[in-house]
Amino acid sequence: MEDYIVRLVVLGVISWTIAFVAVRRMFPNRSFDFCNRLVSTVHATLAVILSMLTVEDWRCPVCPLASRSSPKQMKTLAVTLAYLIYDLIFCLLGDKRINLDNSIHHLVSIVGIGAGLFYEMCGSEMVASLWITEMSSPFLHLRELLKELGYRDTDLNLIADMLFAIIFTVARMICGPFLTYVTLSASNPLLIKAMALGLQLVSAFWFFKIGRMVKYKMTKRTKSKAAA
Repeated sequence: MEDYIVRLVVLGVISWTIAFVAVRRMFPNRSFDFCNRLVSTVHATLAVILSMLTVEDWRCPVCPLASRSSPKQMKTLAVTLAYLIYDLIFCLLGDKRINLDNSIHHLVSIVGIGAGLFYEMCGSEMVASLWITEMSSPFLHLRELLKELGYRDTDLNLIADMLFAIIFTVARMICGPFLTYVTLSASNPLLIKAMALGLQLVSAFWFFKIGRMVKYKMTKRTKSKAAA
C-alpha cells in the first residue's frame, strides 16, 4: 500500500471524527445516533459522487477488470475506508446495544477495501461496489432522522422507507449480483473474491429484513386506514 494512501486514511479517520464533533456541537439536543447519521449521509453522498468521477468509460463502468487501480480510485476507496473505521469505532462506543449485522458489514468492507488498497488492484470493481452499496444509504439514514424529528409513521417517513427499499433492491439485488459475478470470474486475488461474495451475502440478508419491514409498514398502514 502506498504511503500517501496510509496518510490519507489516517487523515480521513481524524477528519470524520472532527466532523462528528462539529455536528454534535451544532445539534446538542439531538442524539448520538442522529449526529452520526448526518455524518454518514455526507459520506454516502460524497462516496457516490467520487465513485462516478473515477469511471473511465461509461459504456462499461466496471472496466477494466482485474487491473491495477488508478490513483483516483485508490483515493476514493481510502476516503471510504477511513469513514468505515471511524463509523465502526463510534458505533461500538456509542450504541448501547451492538448491531451485529452492521458490525459484520463494516468488518467485511474494511477487510475488502484494505485488501484492494494493499494489492493496488481491482479498483474498477471496488469503486463500482462502493457506488452500489452507498446509493441507498442517504435514504436509509433519512428514515431514522425523520423519526427523531417527529415524523414517525407519517406519509413523509413512508416515502423515505419506500425509496430506500426500492433503491436498495435495484442496487444490491440486481446490480450487486452482476458485479459479484464479474469479480469472481475475473483474475482477482482470492481475498477480493471472498470479500465480494461476503458483501453480497450480507446484502441478501438485509434484503430479507427490508422485505419484512416493508410488509410490516404496509400492513400497519392498511389497518390504520381501515380503523379510520
